[in-house]
Amino acid sequence: MSDLESRVSFETHPGDLETAPAPLDVRASRGVSLFWRTFFFLSVLLLGCIMAWLQTFRALEYEPRALQSAQQLASLVNLSRAALVHSDSIARVSLIKTLADEEGLRIAPREPSDNYLLYDRDSLSRNVSARLRAQLGPDTVVAREVNGKAGLWIGFSIDEDPYWLLTDPSRIGPVAGTTWLIWLGTAALLSLAGAAAIAGLINHPLKKLSFAAGRVRDGDFESSQLNEAVATSEIREVNIGFNRMAQRLSKIEQDRTLMLAGISHDLRTPLSRLRLETEMSVADEQAREHMAADIEQVNAIIDKFLDYARPDNLTPDRVHLNQTVDAAAFALGADPSTHVTISIPPNTWVLGDAVELQRVFANLLENAQRYGRDPVTGTVKIDIAAKEKDDSVLIKLRDHGPGVSPEILGQLTQPFFRGDASRSAATGTGLGLSIVERALIRMGGRFVLANSSTGGLSAHIKMRKAPPLGKTTAKGKEPAQAGRVPAASSTTARASIESS
Repeated sequence: MSDLESRVSFETHPGDLETAPAPLDVRASRGVSLFWRTFFFLSVLLLGCIMAWLQTFRALEYEPRALQSAQQLASLVNLSRAALVHSDSIARVSLIKTLADEEGLRIAPREPSDNYLLYDRDSLSRNVSARLRAQLGPDTVVAREVNGKAGLWIGFSIDEDPYWLLTDPSRIGPVAGTTWLIWLGTAALLSLAGAAAIAGLINHPLKKLSFAAGRVRDGDFESSQLNEAVATSEIREVNIGFNRMAQRLSKIEQDRTLMLAGISHDLRTPLSRLRLETEMSVADEQAREHMAADIEQVNAIIDKFLDYARPDNLTPDRVHLNQTVDAAAFALGADPSTHVTISIPPNTWVLGDAVELQRVFANLLENAQRYGRDPVTGTVKIDIAAKEKDDSVLIKLRDHGPGVSPEILGQLTQPFFRGDASRSAATGTGLGLSIVERALIRMGGRFVLANSSTGGLSAHIKMRKAPPLGKTTAKGKEPAQAGRVPAASSTTARASIESS
């Protein structure tokens, strides 16, 4: 067995990871959009106004309608009574027939045995009945049915002889219910259509602004330009201000990237000369080794700057996740105090860049090795697991160290932020996790840090699952198969290395 084989062991199953759902495995709750909130409130307001208008209209209509109906019915009764009183017997029969044929009025004797139902079904009918009794006398009877025959029956007297006058009840009936429903439905539909148009008009520029802000957040400054010629002056000013802000941020980003790349590039030449001078001029072997280690550390910091300044344009390829993670774990070296346990389903492929993805896992492993040491045993235990879900691959890398304070957890991915600068091992630049986040965003993935429920820090990664060979991606292009990444093994590895 070789020296390397004696320091690298293999395991088929990692230790159990926490069973709680990963942050990227839980769908984010989504609230109601601004459009629907605006539409809902406008609809409630307009429908409330319609109902208030409807009730006001009906209340204002009932009193005039009751007065007018009572006057018309009283006039019919008085005219019929006068005509019957002043006509002889022969003319009276002809008059009754004419009233029935021409006016729809029927006059019949009122018998004591008649059964009738009073005309008091609603407030309008009761109001009309009361007004008729006030005008025609207290003995006036207003009924809606007599002896089983429906209609508007008015009981009056001629020379103390009681009579019934039957007329059409529609003379005083309110507007039909179907008419009210048609009016209300039409008004409601027009109001809802107007509310939708107003809500859309209000929220359309906000939706564009939200989309542009998302593009700026992802570093795509070119696709975040807003229309500066809109008709609304307030929206135009907002769009102009946003465009200027995006342009300035783009220039700042370009200047920073150029500055970091330039400084890192210019430092490599003097570092190479220093390394050569050290090897040739320093006679003390121990001093030479310390100087070489310092130069290597500076060189590693330069590599961090170059990684952080890397451009964002990247074409996704098919990447074999198993080989990439094994290669990153193998690069740790050999240290009995560091144990890496990997559990990834065989032949797991993701969309990304092989070199970038290996750099991601190398940074995460270096961070876990540096800060995830168990304070009791002094060992570093790192678990890496992955699973496929829908069109994504969820990856989790966790250590079993002391974890991170919740107050600074959200700041760990900020450039140059060092969560534990007081430690002697904190010799980095504070760019490792920032590089990880930027690289994953460039590859279309997501990155979240969280404290594990059983101790330690967990890094959750969500990447797009690569489609099978021969199938196209969402953009219609078949991804090229990425080159193989040198791997230490084809199975789970435990690697060890001392922290520098």
